[in-house]
Amino acid sequence: MSKCRNLIATTALATLLAAPGFAQELGLGRPALPEEIDAWDVAVLPDGTGLPVGSGDVYDGEEAWINNCAACHGDFAEGAGAWPVIAGGQGTLTNPRPVKTVGSYWPYLSTVFDYVHRSMPFGAAQILTYDETYAIVAYILYSNQIVEDDFVLSNENFTEVVMPNADGFIVDDRVETEFPLFVTEPCMSNCSDPVEISKRASDIAVTPPFPRLLLDGTVVEPGEMVEEASMDAGTATDAAPVEEAAAEPAAEEVQVASLDPALVEAGESAFRQCRSCHQVGDGARNGTGPMLNGVVGRASGAVEGFRYSPAFTEKAESGHVWTPESLDAFLENPSDYIPRNRMAFRGVRDADERAALIAYLTSHSN
Repeated sequence: MSKCRNLIATTALATLLAAPGFAQELGLGRPALPEEIDAWDVAVLPDGTGLPVGSGDVYDGEEAWINNCAACHGDFAEGAGAWPVIAGGQGTLTNPRPVKTVGSYWPYLSTVFDYVHRSMPFGAAQILTYDETYAIVAYILYSNQIVEDDFVLSNENFTEVVMPNADGFIVDDRVETEFPLFVTEPCMSNCSDPVEISKRASDIAVTPPFPRLLLDGTVVEPGEMVEEASMDAGTATDAAPVEEAAAEPAAEEVQVASLDPALVEAGESAFRQCRSCHQVGDGARNGTGPMLNGVVGRASGAVEGFRYSPAFTEKAESGHVWTPESLDAFLENPSDYIPRNRMAFRGVRDADERAALIAYLTSHSN
């Protein structure tokens, strides 16, 4: 019983001391010093407020990225393991599984800078200098095709960078548009017009004109309002199909047919390092890099709708064609084959791996 009384007394005393009057009289603590506030006030706002003085370019950013970020996010910001992808995903926000990256989703560059400098790298946050942070953000912008490879980001030009999804967000106006709907007197009776069924699907002829099979095995024929349809609809007719004349196979088909299946399979495995930027196969479309269906034998810079770098455009104007030989040379050392191109890829040193990649791309070239 005494323990209970002591607990009640202690609780009452704590409550009393927590009252504003007593807190002021105790004089605990002191105002934070300006230096202490500055140390914690590291937020960067969309209008540039809070940006530190500094700068960094894409090339320094790539080096800083490799040293601090690539272990989790991949050499090309494509994501590694369960860690998120940072580049690509443009045009996917309306998909069932959108790819939300800096290039496809983030509305403000300030949030990129703020998050990188405040929280990255994982497990060693705030070790990056301001210049390193600017450089890494510049590399992220480059990886998302927002800037060119010679871009230098600084506190002076920071607010000039417009993110692709800047207009994809709306201001939260629920206080003005929605809250008033819930602060009025609630309706308790006769609040709306009575609801009644005015038409049925069968009345407007949208019910499929096919018999239905119920779970118990009963076959239900279409209603009288729906035109009868044969149970054999959609099946083969009695007429024999007309055999089409065999056509001579195209050169591309002969080339694909002659490929070594094992080599193509090895190339498909090797292509995993390319998937963060390129797509191939059914439904392939442009991403960070152009889609690669039909690349073997195609003229350079010929994919419709993709914005090529000046280096690739110049190569295309020279009449360059992607043959197996030119692809091999490019894959071995992209920066040497097309200097200052935008493709942030170091190349494939192994000749057998390059041959497998080219075989896999050839299999998607007819």
